[in-house]
Amino acid sequence: MAEPAPAAPPASKGIGSWVGMMVDVGLPWIAFTLVYGFSDHNLKLALIVAISAAGVVALYRLIRRKPVASVIAGFIGVLISAWTAHHTGQAQDAFLPGILLNAGYGLLYLVTIVTRYPLFGLLYGVITQTWLGWRKDPDLFRGLNRVTIVFASQVGIRLVIMVPLYIAHNVNALGIAKIGLGLPFYAVTLWAAYAVLRASMPAEKWDEVKDNFAHLLRGTRPEVKPEEPAQSSTRPPTAP
Repeated sequence: MAEPAPAAPPASKGIGSWVGMMVDVGLPWIAFTLVYGFSDHNLKLALIVAISAAGVVALYRLIRRKPVASVIAGFIGVLISAWTAHHTGQAQDAFLPGILLNAGYGLLYLVTIVTRYPLFGLLYGVITQTWLGWRKDPDLFRGLNRVTIVFASQVGIRLVIMVPLYIAHNVNALGIAKIGLGLPFYAVTLWAAYAVLRASMPAEKWDEVKDNFAHLLRGTRPEVKPEEPAQSSTRPPTAP
């Protein structure tokens, strides 16, 4: 008898691991904001502490053999932000790369929504290896389009808040906004995306879509279920 396939990890576990990495990525910005605020606006010291915090987080994940892709990306982002602020000598420019990145994401989301190829639909097709098959399912298309709109709204809100603060050179408020619009806001976005996807799907499709969505968030592919052998229609010969 074949052994049953191992159960797929629950969606909450995948989301939880993502949230854990988001916490790690946000720590350098918490350090930057606190040090800059309490050191009489010492930009050099704040940048050194932020880079050090990012390095410690990356090293910790390497030692614990945890996923490091997002943390390394965050570390590189901190380095780019630190270089930008150090090069211009303006503390608010530490937030400029993040603002530009959000603007790029917003444009990407908008283009894929307008062309009716929403980004999360394309990612869903890659993860499940169904490619554009999701477009043939009206429920799935509607759900993934709504998820993309939720994430587009997320970066739009970030820009609406952070761009005026950047123009006003309000570094302390930028730091607070960066933290508040990081992990807490991302958690709200995940909840909203999950809710709109659930509301778009009929009950009989939800379990499969939920698992696939969790894999999408983790960046992993769902296991392919083995096909059941076809039953032979040939009857055994009857005795004469």
